[in-house]
Amino acid sequence: MKNILRTASVCLFASLALSLGACVAPSDSNTTTTNAPANTATTTGASPAPSASPANQANAKDMPVTLPVLDAMFADEGFAGQLKQNVQLNDEQITRLRQIAREETSKLRETDSDVETRSTAQASQRAAEQIRGVVGEDKFDSFANFVRTRWASGGEEGGGDASGNNAPSGGATSNRPNSVPTDTRIVVNAPAYRMDVFRDGQLVKSYRVGIGYPEFPLPTGLRRANTIIFNPTWTPPDEPWVESSGNVRAGQTVEAGSKLNPLGPVKIPIGSPSLIHGGKSPAKLGSFASHGCVGLTSPQVLDFSRVLAEMSGTQLTPEQIAEYGKNKSETKNVKLSNAVPVELRYETIVVEDGKLHIYRDVYDRDTNTEENLRAVLAAYDVNYDQLSDAEKTKIREALSQMSRDASGRADTQSTQNSNANQNSNSAQGNRNSNNANSNNSNNSRVTRAVKGKKEIVIELAALKGKGYPAAANLDTGSGTAGRTSANAPANNRRR
Repeated sequence: MKNILRTASVCLFASLALSLGACVAPSDSNTTTTNAPANTATTTGASPAPSASPANQANAKDMPVTLPVLDAMFADEGFAGQLKQNVQLNDEQITRLRQIAREETSKLRETDSDVETRSTAQASQRAAEQIRGVVGEDKFDSFANFVRTRWASGGEEGGGDASGNNAPSGGATSNRPNSVPTDTRIVVNAPAYRMDVFRDGQLVKSYRVGIGYPEFPLPTGLRRANTIIFNPTWTPPDEPWVESSGNVRAGQTVEAGSKLNPLGPVKIPIGSPSLIHGGKSPAKLGSFASHGCVGLTSPQVLDFSRVLAEMSGTQLTPEQIAEYGKNKSETKNVKLSNAVPVELRYETIVVEDGKLHIYRDVYDRDTNTEENLRAVLAAYDVNYDQLSDAEKTKIREALSQMSRDASGRADTQSTQNSNANQNSNSAQGNRNSNNANSNNSNNSRVTRAVKGKKEIVIELAALKGKGYPAAANLDTGSGTAGRTSANAPANNRRR
């Protein structure tokens, strides 16, 4: 018998609970908040008003919406009121949406087997069908666009919408794919399982990370990190899997440091419903590892906390971090002197350090196309038609192989066409198809692993000396650092 998903919705629900109050001084007597002084003598503060990469903005508007993500959004009671105001839904519709989202989340199970698992496209298709049945065809598009907008911004005022229209100006990256920031920010590219730290446009540190399961995909868009929370507690959500696990109860406080607390020693809110947090095993890095969050090992997240504080101009010494770790019963909120932009990307075609990297389309967003490939190459003044026949063959084969979803299926395009933007006739056809597989829908499993290769690298002479920088001082989570690109030629870092 499958085990009940013990950690389902941890990141999503924990971050939403956090967004409701933990970024301000908590009422818990064991929690303290520190407004750390700026260390302006040795650091450069983050740009306060960044904007997202234009290439990434285009991806944001097409973000898949799944019912587990919707369920997490409903954890913020303000979300229901926003649906009334912005989408003109009534109480009955909102109640029904809350119900179907909760039911879908409660059905998810986690298993060591990745056979017969669902994909992001399938989860999005199922969500679209059920949501249409509640809100109607006339309001579906506005509903889906509102959810994507809120998701892209992290629910933060001024955080930018799905198209970037509300993002503050200043600190913009160049208008090209794989753009290299010119300011101070964090960049996470989900398909590459990589998080990069840029300071004044220079890549200074990279981390291997775990990303959200396909059913709980990591969003895209521009977020901000404002606070580092040491020794976070965890309040399990009111879900069926909580009570049946026998280990914790919904609503109880799981203390920091407990083996039942999945957040590790540090969590960093980056806008609901996502966190950067520790507690992951090294084996989880470079794979699916969370429910809408960026996952690190505990040593990684402690190191990242120090780096994040430094780049924000906040004084946080290794001695202070060690001291916080000694008293795990006290949650410590360290308010950053300057908010640090966190840009969440979904780029599966990346020119990096003179080579073409094609990553698996793990969230089924149909990004590994010749059209996108041509656009990326054109950004580096390379014409696809002028490549050799052998190079074109390699690229086409790589695009085809990496277009498969996480479970190895090659039907990404057909399932993606069943997303939230399809018309009602297509939706009806997909509903009929889904009815034939209702047993699989009632026994949903979380997709935990990628079948086959995750990346193909192709060397092209025309790309020599160009591209996004290679990982710098890469922390793989294994306790050893990788190679650095800090001293790479300027054209490697800037193209």
